Amino acid sequence: MTSLKNWIITRFPALASPDFVIFLVGQFVSVIGTWMQATALPYLAYRISGRPLDLGLIGFSTTLPTLLFALPAGVLIERVDKRKVVIALQSVMSIQAFGLTYLAFTNQLEIWHILVLAFIYGSAVSVEVTARQAMLIELTGKDGLPSAIALQTTAFNLGRVLGPLCAAWLIAASGSEGTVFLVNGVSYIFVIIGLFFARTRFKEEKLPQMSEGWASEFKQGLRYIRSNTVVMSVILMSSLLGFFGIPLIQQIPAIARDILQPVLTSETLIAARTSNLYTAQGIGAVTAALMMAYFGIANKDSILFAGQVLFVIPVIVLGMITNSSLAFFMLIFIGWGTVTQLISMNTMIQVRVPNDLRGRVFSVYFWGLQGVAPFGSILIGWIAQIWSVPTSIIMGGVVCLLGIALIRMVFIGKSGMDEEAQFA
Repeated sequence: MTSLKNWIITRFPALASPDFVIFLVGQFVSVIGTWMQATALPYLAYRISGRPLDLGLIGFSTTLPTLLFALPAGVLIERVDKRKVVIALQSVMSIQAFGLTYLAFTNQLEIWHILVLAFIYGSAVSVEVTARQAMLIELTGKDGLPSAIALQTTAFNLGRVLGPLCAAWLIAASGSEGTVFLVNGVSYIFVIIGLFFARTRFKEEKLPQMSEGWASEFKQGLRYIRSNTVVMSVILMSSLLGFFGIPLIQQIPAIARDILQPVLTSETLIAARTSNLYTAQGIGAVTAALMMAYFGIANKDSILFAGQVLFVIPVIVLGMITNSSLAFFMLIFIGWGTVTQLISMNTMIQVRVPNDLRGRVFSVYFWGLQGVAPFGSILIGWIAQIWSVPTSIIMGGVVCLLGIALIRMVFIGKSGMDEEAQFA
C-alpha cells in the first residue's frame, strides 16, 4: 500500500498535499453539477425558441463579464485572500442555479431570464477562475503545480462526461430541467465546504509595500507579457480559440436537433442525442487531461500543436457530416484537442510567470480566452441563423486553422518554444 501511495505521489506530485486533495474532491462534485446545467440549459433554451441565435446569445451573456471584469480581477485577487474569494463566488453560482430551479419548476422561465442569470453566473466565473488558478500554487507548491493543473482539468472533464449523462437521466426521469438546476445548486456546496477545510500552506506572504495603483500594477503585467514571446504567443492563440473555436461547441443542441435528427423523433431522443454529443466531447477531454497528468510531457509546444491539429480538422469535418456516429467520433477528437490546448497553454504561462505577476498575467490570458468569446458567440450564432449551422462550423474551423498558422509563423522563430524542458 505504501509503495502504491509513493508511486501515485511520484506520478502526481500535487496529491502529496492533503489540502489540494480536499479541494479537488469538492471541485469534482461541483463540476458534475456544472456540466449537468451546461447541458440542460441550452437544450431548454433551444426547445423554447428553436433559434440558433439564442444559443449564441446565451454564450454572449455568459462570457461578456469576462470581457468586463477579468482584467481588473487579476489585480484584485493579488490584494485579497484567494481562498475566500473562491468561496464567495462559488456561493453566488449556487444562488444562480437555485434561481433557475425556481423559474423552471414554476414554468416561468423565458429566454431573457436565462440571459440575465447567465450574466450573473459569468460575472462570478470571470473573477473566480483567476482566483482559483492563482490559488493552486498555494495549495501544492511550485513543484506540484503542473500536476495540479492537469488533475484539476481531469476532474473538470470527468464532470464533462458524467454531467451530460446525469442531466439526460434526470430530465427523462423527472420531466423537468428544474431538477438538473437544483442538483447543480446543491453541488456547489461541496466545493465550498472543501475550501473551508483546505489551507493554503504554500502561500507566500507579501511584504507590506506602498500600492502603485491598479492601473500601474496592471501595466506591469502587460510589460511582462510584451517582453515574453512565449506568453504573448500563447495569449494570442487562446484568443483565437476563444473567439472562433469554443463558440462552435455552443451549437451542439442545434446539431442534435436539426442536422442529425431523423424524421419524427421525440423530445426524449433529442435530449439523449444532445447529451451523447456533449458526452463524446467529454470523453476526449478527460482522455487528454489524464494523458497530460500522467505523462507530464516536457515539450509543451509540441503537444499544444497536436491539440490544435486534432481540434481544427475534426471541427471542419463536423460541419460536413450528418451521421450521428461520425459526429460522435469527431467530437471525441474535438474534446481531446480543446483540453490539450488549454492545459498546455495554462501550464506554459503559470510555470513561467513570477508569483507576484501570476494573477495579472493569468487574467490577461483568461480575458483572451473568454473575454472575446461573447463576440465570437454572437458571430457564430448569427452565421448559423442566417446561413446554416454547418456553414458556421466550417467557417470557424477554417479561420482557426489559418490563425494558428499565422501566429506560429510570426512567433515560433523568435520564442524558442521548442525548448520547454524547464516546464517538466
